[in-house]
Amino acid sequence: MMRTCFFEPIGRFFSKHIESAGRMFLFFASGIRQIFVTPFQAGKVLDQILFIGARSFFVILLTGIFTGMVLGLQGYYTLVTFGSEAVLGAAVALTLIRELGPVLTAIMITARAGSAMTAEIGVMRMSEQIDALFTMHINPVRFVFTPRIVAAIISFPLLTALFDVVGILGGYLSGSLLLGINETLYMDKVIQSVNIADIWGGFFKSVVFALVVITVCSYRGYYSHLNRQGEFGAKGVSLATTRAVVQSCVCILICDYVITSFLV
Repeated sequence: MMRTCFFEPIGRFFSKHIESAGRMFLFFASGIRQIFVTPFQAGKVLDQILFIGARSFFVILLTGIFTGMVLGLQGYYTLVTFGSEAVLGAAVALTLIRELGPVLTAIMITARAGSAMTAEIGVMRMSEQIDALFTMHINPVRFVFTPRIVAAIISFPLLTALFDVVGILGGYLSGSLLLGINETLYMDKVIQSVNIADIWGGFFKSVVFALVVITVCSYRGYYSHLNRQGEFGAKGVSLATTRAVVQSCVCILICDYVITSFLV
């Protein structure tokens, strides 16, 4: 009897998380399938590109340029101890393009757009708008998830490219203009060190992060009524939003490690 009591909560824990993972996979698969179902939702996709992509422009711009400036400063003071400050441009460019660009872009979009879409879909769930879509024979997954995932697949790589470019510019500002590294040498090292495989690797990561972030955030909003605390209404939406942001950031870092282990 004691043994049953000991293993029961463990089994309940794993079964609950396996059920949640299966539900999320079916949610994702349904959303992907709806992309290819006519009529296409071009208007909704454009609206989401505006929300996810265009309105994240200045956040990515500021984050990218200051990240590049910090990399320029830290990289210079690290490399100068080995007499290798000439390769600062290569260090900044490769760090941004391979790792920090896709990762920080995805995290910033999660914080700005992902949290908002979780709250929006959560409010739709709590106010029974999603149930109303079922009543009107409208697929709710197609309505709330599919346009967002298409927009994210388009927006994430473009914002990652913006982050990389302004980050390299930020490294140039701190490395060349503030610390005195030769400007031509800095840019030559950037051009010589970066190859097309690095760029495509960064874009591949950004697409994977787009799928992860939009799926987790939309799923948490769509099923916000199934939170573990049993909260409903505003409290349930706030819990779903918090979990979506945290889980998205953790999944981004896990996926980054897995992808990097295959690309290196």
